Amino acid sequence: MTRTDLPILDAGLCRLRPYRHGDEAAIAHHANDLAIWRNMRDRFPHPYTLAEAESWIRLVAHLRPVTSFAIEVDGGLVGGIGIQLRTDIERCGAEVGYWLGRAYWNRGIATAALRTLTSHVFSTFGELERLFALVFADNLASCRVLEKAGYTREALLRRNAIKEGRIRDQVLYARLRGEER
Repeated sequence: MTRTDLPILDAGLCRLRPYRHGDEAAIAHHANDLAIWRNMRDRFPHPYTLAEAESWIRLVAHLRPVTSFAIEVDGGLVGGIGIQLRTDIERCGAEVGYWLGRAYWNRGIATAALRTLTSHVFSTFGELERLFALVFADNLASCRVLEKAGYTREALLRRNAIKEGRIRDQVLYARLRGEER
């Protein structure tokens, strides 16, 4: 049964929709890539197994409001994008995160998805004033996605994260409500 009250967002090159049961195999297929994992937080598993995908669907499929979306191209799931709402004094902001299967890189899909999600979030969550992303400084493709989607580079956070036992710099990007580019 398809729920008509759930957001389906047309991003042109792709569409964003809530995750659902049945997405597990596609998630495991695309997400189980060391090149993706290397640029994600450690909570994004590797290897990314079917069991990991099932756990993810159980976690997000029924959340309302929807804050995590599948990225779909030609009817198939190829990645994910979402926000993590902040709390306490930072409750006016949310962190954006995304990933895309390697076969879909360099096509403008991540940028289209991020632009669409940003617009949706600001129109849906009236209390949010700021969306931000932290990316590894050497992840130039993700930095470019953020810039093309209208996010502003605010800071270089030197030696701010550790991945695979290596200390890495991160870049902070943000987009504020009302900023149009």
